[in-house]
Amino acid sequence: MDIAQYVQAAAVMAPPIIFSIILHEVAHGWIAEKFGDRTARSMGRLTLNPLPHIDLMGTILLPLFLILIGSRFLFGWAKPVPVNFRNLRNPKHDMIYVAGAGPATNLVLALICTLIYKVLILSNPALKVIFSIFITTMKIPFWGVHSAASFLVIPLVLMAGTGVVINVLLMLFNLIPLPPLDGGRIMVGLLPQKKAAALAKVEPYGMIILVLLIMSGILNYTLWPIFDRILDFLL
Repeated sequence: MDIAQYVQAAAVMAPPIIFSIILHEVAHGWIAEKFGDRTARSMGRLTLNPLPHIDLMGTILLPLFLILIGSRFLFGWAKPVPVNFRNLRNPKHDMIYVAGAGPATNLVLALICTLIYKVLILSNPALKVIFSIFITTMKIPFWGVHSAASFLVIPLVLMAGTGVVINVLLMLFNLIPLPPLDGGRIMVGLLPQKKAAALAKVEPYGMIILVLLIMSGILNYTLWPIFDRILDFLL
């Protein structure tokens, strides 16, 4: 892939990736506020302005690197929105909703992006093939486009399709039942006290365990089949 193709791929994929990651984090803070914790509000983090949320490594460098190498595994993160669980009215119970707000937001965004994608490809069925080529090769083909309107629609189709992909991935990845991921926090809230306390103790080692899971290839046989089935259904 030449420099122009890198720039094109990054320009198309960066907006939905950054927006999805940021909205995921804002959802945590917004729900936490509803349950009594105003930490995110007081620190100015309940905003869609990307600047307070951007993490240089997780929001920019890592997604860009994965795009450039043509990785199928597109991921990233924003600065976590601060939540003080002790301020929640019922910390163990309310944690379930605060943690679940992020993946739930990604599900809603995936469905919205799916609707936009479906509406756009009605204008030209070739756009569906163009997206399929783009998502597997990171190249944007312009064949099959016979009007200026369709030419302008291509970036919108690619952004919408990318929005589906990244939001489904963020939802599933964050639902892995391993603290500090959202799925781990949800499990801590659902489990009986003793088991919840045991799982919570894993949190300091959670990211190390996660890296080992990724490197071991276990996710290829657990997460990816579910990911593929959902994408097949939506797209």
